[in-house]
Amino acid sequence: MASPVSSTRSRALLLLAVLALAGCSPQASGASGSNGAAETRVGKALASDGTQSSGTVGNENAKVGEVWYFALPVPNNTSSQPIEITDVALKRIPAGIEVLGYGAYHLEDTGGLPLLAKEGGEYTPDFGKLKNYAPEPLKVEAEKSSDIFYLAKLKITAPPKESARWCRFDYRQAGQAYTQTMDCEVELTVAE
Repeated sequence: MASPVSSTRSRALLLLAVLALAGCSPQASGASGSNGAAETRVGKALASDGTQSSGTVGNENAKVGEVWYFALPVPNNTSSQPIEITDVALKRIPAGIEVLGYGAYHLEDTGGLPLLAKEGGEYTPDFGKLKNYAPEPLKVEAEKSSDIFYLAKLKITAPPKESARWCRFDYRQAGQAYTQTMDCEVELTVAE
């Protein structure tokens, strides 16, 4: 039979071990946000089978120093509840491409969807003069496609070795945070 001292010491060590393990859990460590918000879940509200998600757009005559605009998939909410998009990003940015920023623009203001456009190009909208909807969350009604699309402003800093790929959309739905990644790809090849 263990002595009272060693039994108390064992219980204290066991209690410390339990507390240490509890401190490593995502909820206890604050990984779900310092304000106690629910953790982000993988979303599926946005359609991921559109034209922009099924191929690669690109240009084989790009030059170092040029700026290009790449349209991310137009948000199409296929769920039965509205969503509010809070952030977007390209997930893979290869060496040779720098993301200068993201914007959100109305399809009517740009004369349609410019999948890939070179800054200063004849048919490229002057995004600097258009209303940018990106600073505020974008609401997309249930079972509706948005009239506003997101784009990435990309600068070629060196010949890219691979394409930029995978579009991430962060959104809220019914008080829950979601993130959803869709296949999208832009390949800018510097002519040699």
